[in-house]
Amino acid sequence: MNKDDRFAINKKTDLAHVKFRVKNGGRTAVRQPWKLLILIPIYALVYYAVNSGVNSLPMIRGVLWAPVLLLCILGTLIGFYIIGCPWQSSRIADEFRRIGLVNDADEPPFLISVSRDKKNKKIREYLFDGSGIPLSEFEKNVEEIEAVLDLSVISFCRERGKRRILMRAVPAKGDLPNMVNWNDSMLSPESFVLTLGEGYTGPVTLDLRSAPHVLLGGTTGSGKTVLLKLMLYQCVKKGAKVYIADFKGLDYSRFFEENCVMCLDWDSTRAALETLMKEKERRLRLFRSVGAVNIDEYNAKTGENLPRLIFACDEYAQMTASGSRSKEEKELLYTIENLTASVARLGRAFGIHLILATQRPDADVLSGQIKNNMDHRICGKADATLSTIVLGDGSANDLIPKYRSGRFLLGDGTLFQAYWFNEASVGGWSGMG
Repeated sequence: MNKDDRFAINKKTDLAHVKFRVKNGGRTAVRQPWKLLILIPIYALVYYAVNSGVNSLPMIRGVLWAPVLLLCILGTLIGFYIIGCPWQSSRIADEFRRIGLVNDADEPPFLISVSRDKKNKKIREYLFDGSGIPLSEFEKNVEEIEAVLDLSVISFCRERGKRRILMRAVPAKGDLPNMVNWNDSMLSPESFVLTLGEGYTGPVTLDLRSAPHVLLGGTTGSGKTVLLKLMLYQCVKKGAKVYIADFKGLDYSRFFEENCVMCLDWDSTRAALETLMKEKERRLRLFRSVGAVNIDEYNAKTGENLPRLIFACDEYAQMTASGSRSKEEKELLYTIENLTASVARLGRAFGIHLILATQRPDADVLSGQIKNNMDHRICGKADATLSTIVLGDGSANDLIPKYRSGRFLLGDGTLFQAYWFNEASVGGWSGMG
């Protein structure tokens, strides 16, 4: 394509964008009539111009209605143009054209609107008319887009099945870090508050006292195991007794083997869960004897320090998979599932917690009785289906790029980069109340 042809196409594209902007401004004015206030100064200028003309040319006072009407129409179109799209739309279109993000007619995407995310005001949503450019082209050019717009892109998605593309991003200086190494100074001083990672507004925490059970989901490579170990490490540091069901037997270092109860088969897992239920019954009697309703109140009244009890499973589906099992094995798995459900349902007041991680916690893996009692939901990178299973909507698919390991989303919409926990670097430990 020669220079003259490219110039002609660019002019045609610019004209199309002006028309689009005026039409979009009209639609916006219908939905948000208050924006029509911008027409007041425009009409005031028209009135001033006409009035000045009438005073200087009194002989043609009676024939000015046509120019007045035309000026009002022109002023209205200018108002719609101003309302129609953000001022940076032309600049962004030029930048997209410069990096080659164009369709076959050399037309770049056109910015329709910029708004702030309702849940997180630091996230901006850029809505583009895609000009027939596939979503995959936006994703393929993400680094170039970030560079020319000085943004850190969170996600792209196609809006409501249309050709519009929604880009969610934050200013480059405000993006989440790709990695932050954990150190013990990050431990929360509060009793059973666990520190998970860095969010847009600072450290992100999880309070087991208010919501005692945690469901952690995400695809392979999302960073679930590292985050789970970080949480369990903090539980140990805070004086909890931790049980870990690890059927692979390879994922946990000596620190966990020495400071936790490792359950490496079904029999030890069942024994651990039965121990927890017996402890629950014992604590029930203790609490009743002093009129306490939960573990914190009991410890405060008696001066004792009953430890919190944590049962964690790195891959719940692997622990409960019942395919190709004997009748006795299936009965054992059924018992384990029932005990887990009992802990989920009854353990909260007694300081007994579940932290379950799994790739896909659907009904075949995690029963509704267990899942419904998992107060905290955390999801790593996931497709729309998995995100919906874990969080109840597809937000993890929208907000977490497929190339970001260690990026997680809480059920309340908080996005964070989990701290990188290196087991080899942990030294001594001491209980914290």
